[in-house]
Amino acid sequence: MAQNEKVLVVDFGGQYNQLIARRVRECNVYCEIISYRAGLDAIRAANPVGIILTGGPNSVYLEDAPTMDPALFELGIPVLGICYGSQLMSHLLGGHVCRAPEREYGKTLVHTSEESPIFQNVSRDTICWMSHNDYIETPAPGFTITAYTDNCPVAAAENREKNLYAVQFHPEVLHTQEGKQMLHNFVYNVCGCKGDWKMDSFVERSIVALREKIGGGKVLCALSGGVDSSVAAAMLSKAVGSQLTCVFVDHGLLRKNEMEQVCEIFGGGEFEMNFICVDARQRYYDKLAGVEEPEKKRKIIGEEFIRIFEEEAKKIGRVDFLVQGTIYPDVVESGLGGESTVIKSHHNVGGLPDYVDFKEIVEPLRDLFKDEVRQAGRELGLPEYLVSRQPFPGPGLAVRIIGEVTPEKVAMVQDADAIWREEVAKAGLEGQLSQYFAALTNMRSVGVMGDERTYDYAIALRAVTTVDFMTAESAEIPWPVLQTVTSRIVNEVKHVNRVLYDCTGKPPATIEFE
Repeated sequence: MAQNEKVLVVDFGGQYNQLIARRVRECNVYCEIISYRAGLDAIRAANPVGIILTGGPNSVYLEDAPTMDPALFELGIPVLGICYGSQLMSHLLGGHVCRAPEREYGKTLVHTSEESPIFQNVSRDTICWMSHNDYIETPAPGFTITAYTDNCPVAAAENREKNLYAVQFHPEVLHTQEGKQMLHNFVYNVCGCKGDWKMDSFVERSIVALREKIGGGKVLCALSGGVDSSVAAAMLSKAVGSQLTCVFVDHGLLRKNEMEQVCEIFGGGEFEMNFICVDARQRYYDKLAGVEEPEKKRKIIGEEFIRIFEEEAKKIGRVDFLVQGTIYPDVVESGLGGESTVIKSHHNVGGLPDYVDFKEIVEPLRDLFKDEVRQAGRELGLPEYLVSRQPFPGPGLAVRIIGEVTPEKVAMVQDADAIWREEVAKAGLEGQLSQYFAALTNMRSVGVMGDERTYDYAIALRAVTTVDFMTAESAEIPWPVLQTVTSRIVNEVKHVNRVLYDCTGKPPATIEFE
């Protein structure tokens, strides 16, 4: 398969490594993350057209600080150092890095030079995001200062002859108002990129490559109905058609009408595949009866899914390939990509049974970020409501029902959630919210409806805005919208007489309730 031009992000433990790669890809240039520990040979083997050195928590002048072979700067490949990366470049090439007299953190006015290719079409005075204790006191020989702040004499520097560029601030974060333009300037003006990373061509090439890899083999996909597994299934369907079997398990904890929607899309004949929908609702309700502890609920749901998957896989017989909806953040967060702390382990569809005899796991989306997965889904013809669907936890509504799960409680939260989503859409708020849903609290309280006393449940509404889902802010929903939703829920949802709005951010709360 033809290779895209590639920019390599060399990770020194910075918190924004994935964000740098995403911003570069938004410029239609393919970008990968690699740990600094991989060394010079791995960087050469990747054959990048440009290299970006990330930030990091260390001081470059300390003995145990992460470092690189200075020969990196002699490869003839353009290099952009960001924060720690800029300091390391200066330190290795003979500049002086030391503790700054005043720590700079937050939005900072930066004065830029119009002569620098990095600052073309950028304001001479622009707001950038600073986050550093150290600074470059004097740049390395051959470098020219191209930006400064009131507290930082070298906010940017460059050796244009060697195509080496350094910025003390973070162009990748949204707080840097013209950061995307700066990264665009680096990949196009400095690296000479053509911008050949586009989802339509990626999808076409991937389908051809999958067809060649799988040949006449059988493929099995555990389809959750989520964005990642749905896009992976659609891609495999285009590649190998009826050689693919998708198993969709309705555990009774899906959102309202979700089972019908998934079955209509994948079982309706639009995609060529063998589609199996397993109605396991009562089976799950029986297993969850009397269980209140959140972690126990999660384990029961995961274990039962594996048992059902085992049963269906046995009916299919030998499987050559197993499809997994792994995406690029899964790879990075599991420590397989950059230098960041392991956030979650990369695993094979929740602990697959040993008897499934497959030659290989197929991960057609492992190079994509979530927004790219959504775009790939659109290219494959999936409906917008599916590719843009809200994040949904694996255990489903079980973690949006506080305490014991019963069919009656599931119906309550399904109906309330459907009303909440419908009114958010009517108000045109969907694009402003990162995640929103209704949850059923375990609280019952006295109310009055139709002149009669009630003693019923309270629904909690949740809506947050976030960039990375690591932190989140509670969204400010217009009061008329909340009034309409409240009125509809207490009037239309049985056994609910109170509606609450969760104003808590993350931290201290989590986005989900359990």
